[in-house]
Amino acid sequence: MMQTSIRTPFLPACLSLLLCFAAYTTTSFPAAAQQVKASPKLTLSGADYLGRKIDLKDYAGKTILVSFYSGGCTVCARDLKLMREFYRDNSAKNFVLIGINIDKTKADFEMYTKIVAASVPKNQQFPLIWRGNAETLDGFGTISSDPSHFVISANGQISLKREGTFKSEDWDNLWEILHP
Repeated sequence: MMQTSIRTPFLPACLSLLLCFAAYTTTSFPAAAQQVKASPKLTLSGADYLGRKIDLKDYAGKTILVSFYSGGCTVCARDLKLMREFYRDNSAKNFVLIGINIDKTKADFEMYTKIVAASVPKNQQFPLIWRGNAETLDGFGTISSDPSHFVISANGQISLKREGTFKSEDWDNLWEILHP
């Protein structure tokens, strides 16, 4: 019996399309929140744009939201507006918010902080740190999505990691933590 192979010019194109789709579906949805069961003690120290020293150790026993963002990111701008309002309404509830700017240049960070200082009410301003500063040390690892958010519980453990925009259920969970 003679075997013949069926060749079609579309087979390589179909395989290529399937591979592209598989890569797209595994890398294009960074907005998933990750509940973290156990996490190492995180470190973060440096100075904010006003020169105030910031160290996570100083916020022991508080719930902390650490948000990594860039100044030109529209998703970040939306998140930061909501975060400023949440900070204003909950800073007296053992809640701390720290913004970590991941812009490539200090000039971009400084431009952003000037805009914040001029346009954001004082009661909505929280510490902003430029990650590119040589004195800034953090143990958050590689940030692959802009924005990225970490909620650190009062016991110092990461209770949520969100890559992408902060979701409504994230706000609900944070509210419940602060208002038991």
